Amino acid sequence: MTVRLPAADGTLRAYEPRAEPLPVAPGAPFTSRTVFSAAHVVADPYADVSPGSPAAVDWDTTLAFRRHLWSHGLAVAEAMDTAQRGMGLDWAGAAELIRRSAAEAKAVGGRIACGVGTDQLTGGTLADVRAAYEEQLAVVEGAGAQAILMASRALAATARGPEDYLEVYGHLLRQCAEPVVLHWLGPMFDPALEGYWGTTDLDAATEVFLDVVAAHPGKVDGVKISLLDARREIELRRRLPRGVRCYTGDDFHYPELIAGDDRGFSHALLGVFDPLGPLAARAVRVLDTGDTAGFRELLDPTVELARHLFRHPTRFYKTGVVLLAWLAGHQSHFAMVGGLQSARSLPHLARAYELADSLGLFPDPALAEDRMKTLLALYGVTS
Repeated sequence: MTVRLPAADGTLRAYEPRAEPLPVAPGAPFTSRTVFSAAHVVADPYADVSPGSPAAVDWDTTLAFRRHLWSHGLAVAEAMDTAQRGMGLDWAGAAELIRRSAAEAKAVGGRIACGVGTDQLTGGTLADVRAAYEEQLAVVEGAGAQAILMASRALAATARGPEDYLEVYGHLLRQCAEPVVLHWLGPMFDPALEGYWGTTDLDAATEVFLDVVAAHPGKVDGVKISLLDARREIELRRRLPRGVRCYTGDDFHYPELIAGDDRGFSHALLGVFDPLGPLAARAVRVLDTGDTAGFRELLDPTVELARHLFRHPTRFYKTGVVLLAWLAGHQSHFAMVGGLQSARSLPHLARAYELADSLGLFPDPALAEDRMKTLLALYGVTS
């Protein structure tokens, strides 16, 4: 059987799907690296919602996907940008997601960390930003989860310079009950974060970021770097205080960053490990044995898919992630909160299917083929 897939130039070409998936199996957490998958949310496709209304979430399927990730030994990074924070999922929905997922993690023994931001704000002062962060921090810590202090659009809009970032983050870190993860999300993921840390000069911004960590090393478990710049991440991780981890958020260069070098390595907190979860887990278990070459042999071929999913405009990578979850059988539909399933073109989605299938990511290739043909037919592509 073949599938006729549309290319970017409007032509159709035949693709022959693979017959068997890559063999993967559930397993225990890893020993050499800490690996988080930032997980997507599953929309309720039957909800009568309209643009701008609160998200309607299919809670059962959303939590089942988290159990899938935990079963492979991955930790879950909850209520992050992969879950459409600020792009369809508001704070009320995120708070419910945090509570439900943290309870599920406790029930199954899975590790979880949750995003703390300020997305309940539409404006305000620095005091408002601090209060918004505190409200969300209380929800995450009250749920028994580790906190990830996410970058704040409100802080980026309100701060007058680096000193305001130092004040806000210092205030929060002093009151955190347990060490947190600091998240530096670049503007390629969210244009509203341009100039974060008080400057558009990335070298100067790096110094401010490191100043925050150096002032509170006992309150920082690690830092998540999402700048898609491997050189900058390597240089930054070499300057972290002893005991502070670097979690790569670089969905373009993750194999080399996780593998590391003779001066260190990155742990991982990645959105691309949502669709790659089982394969990534298999690769990290190989790395646990000390076989770096075997790890790279498994993970390097996934980079082409990752770069495709996260290509400009990068913030719409969630559409490809959810497409692959549907094709893999983790949910029964290709609908997203906020209607974001329309954010990528049919040729983009077709290429994502082809790349994922060639990697053996679909547990049931025939199901994935059938669902892809259904999507193509909706766009007028017939076999």
